[in-house]
Amino acid sequence: MKHRCLALAIVAALALTGCSKTGSGASEKSLDDMRLVSSAENSTLDWEAQYDYIEDIGDGRGYTAGIIGFCSGTGDLLKVVERYAAKRPGSTLEGFLPALRAVNGSDSHEGLGDAFTGAWAKAAADPVFRAAQDAERDGSYFDPAVERAEADGLSALGQFIYYDAYVMHGYADAEGTVGFRTIRTQALAEADPPSRGGDEEAYLNAFLDARVAAIRKEPSHSDTSRVESAQRIFVRQGKLQLETPLAWKVYGESFRIAGS
Repeated sequence: MKHRCLALAIVAALALTGCSKTGSGASEKSLDDMRLVSSAENSTLDWEAQYDYIEDIGDGRGYTAGIIGFCSGTGDLLKVVERYAAKRPGSTLEGFLPALRAVNGSDSHEGLGDAFTGAWAKAAADPVFRAAQDAERDGSYFDPAVERAEADGLSALGQFIYYDAYVMHGYADAEGTVGFRTIRTQALAEADPPSRGGDEEAYLNAFLDARVAAIRKEPSHSDTSRVESAQRIFVRQGKLQLETPLAWKVYGESFRIAGS
């Protein structure tokens, strides 16, 4: 069962410790980070199988698709198709750009439907389309989250926590949701990050407290297990570098990444 979180939903990617990103140069630590987010977003550790994923999960954001659940109702799915069209002019997906622009901001399927979902799944076999998804993930979510985490003096775990919050909540507040920016502001009111001389575990707990409150405010979300029985566990265990083995539960399912 797919689980959606705000502007996205599904796998994630990249090393959260400055390791290489996806691709042939990806380190084992990079793979661990991808699997962590994928467990919450797609209920699987097989993040690389998610490029062709697309469905409407009933969260009011239209279609949720691809490696981090880009949504037709929030604009990032549109950006993926625009990136792809720029590299593959004349592709079948390019023909859906007018409809994607028209439904942006809503849950409508008008002009899309089975023809669009089929074209999306078929395009996933194209490395250029997969690269378009990677680029949108990195530019809009992963890179900004890690940059902010590094500025706050956070470890690999803190970078992962920030990135997962970007994926689930987006950066800014939207109607019915609380974004990363507000969550971080609330955390800073309770504890200082390492960059200000604070204790990292105390700060991360404050951030996770604010995030749980944000999740409970969303009408389409209430389950906080991706925080309480996953990220919070790692903080309590002091696994600031995401040291393996890692064991966690999310949305009722158990996962494990064994040590190397």
